[in-house]
Amino acid sequence: MEIKEVKVWGIHAGALGEVDSKFLSKAKPCIAIGWANVGDLSKISSDREDFKERLAKAYPDTKKGAVPTSAGMLFRFVHEIQTGDIVVYPSKRDKMVHIGKVAGNYEFNISYDSNYPNIRPVEWLKHVPRTKFSQGALYEIGSALSLFQVKNYSDEFIAVLSGDGPNKVEVEDNTVAKVAEEIEQSTRDFIAKKLTQELKGHPFEHFVAHILNILGYKTRVSPEGADGGIDIIAHKDELGIEPPIIKVQVKSNDASITPDKVQALYGNVSSGEYGLFVALNDFSKKAVEFAKSKSNLRIIDGEELVDIVLQYYEKIDSKYKAIIPLKNVYIPVQVENEE
Repeated sequence: MEIKEVKVWGIHAGALGEVDSKFLSKAKPCIAIGWANVGDLSKISSDREDFKERLAKAYPDTKKGAVPTSAGMLFRFVHEIQTGDIVVYPSKRDKMVHIGKVAGNYEFNISYDSNYPNIRPVEWLKHVPRTKFSQGALYEIGSALSLFQVKNYSDEFIAVLSGDGPNKVEVEDNTVAKVAEEIEQSTRDFIAKKLTQELKGHPFEHFVAHILNILGYKTRVSPEGADGGIDIIAHKDELGIEPPIIKVQVKSNDASITPDKVQALYGNVSSGEYGLFVALNDFSKKAVEFAKSKSNLRIIDGEELVDIVLQYYEKIDSKYKAIIPLKNVYIPVQVENEE
């Protein structure tokens, strides 16, 4: 079977695979997406902004940042997916990857499923065990989105329909390392984003103080408002009178920290004391150079702060875990052969 100039789309049958049996029905095989309250998508003009407006009106509780993503999936389902495009459906029920082609235009059929009335007919062509695909391909079709375009590993799925595959996965899958790296980076991005969104300003000062507590320091957070350039006082002894005393400045904004800000903190550090500057963003080159020139001054940027969060996550208070929810998982890693 020759496949040319087609897009490859991935789709999920609901969060729990609730329409799996309907996707794979022999009577009416198809793919479907929800957002039933939006109504017939073909009645909306082919303008993305109109889709956003209609979705926001139908689901007023949707977070503002989620509207473009959800509306974009509806738009693609109607206007970008073309008859003849390839569809990849990884079933949670039978653990197979079902591959087919779109067999017709968009339909709105509330009687098909009241929660998933937006339909595209599909002709399923291949049903392949997950183990036949590279780890990278499996990771891509495991997207958190209901509908998405498969780009990085589309060739693997096209090969199946062309009669050239599925690719035989080698004992050492060269995509394993990439998948592990992507998962790790996604986690780091998630932590950084949550800190930026949920702990701006004074709440971030309390979070940094909590991290210092975990590291064995007693802390006092300055009252909200004018703080004289010192947000936190940290020390090892209970009363906070024995040296060393650490004076901490905290910045949660998105701007790179300039040397004058680091110098201002250091100007408040007396002999025998230490300065610590913690920022969610990075430090300019000159700010880093200034900090390195002072033996009693330390800076922690957003990347290093994420490292600390990951290292001590189990000890972090539950109220912060609720903001940065993570769980322990095993991920594949590449094992290099020793010669």
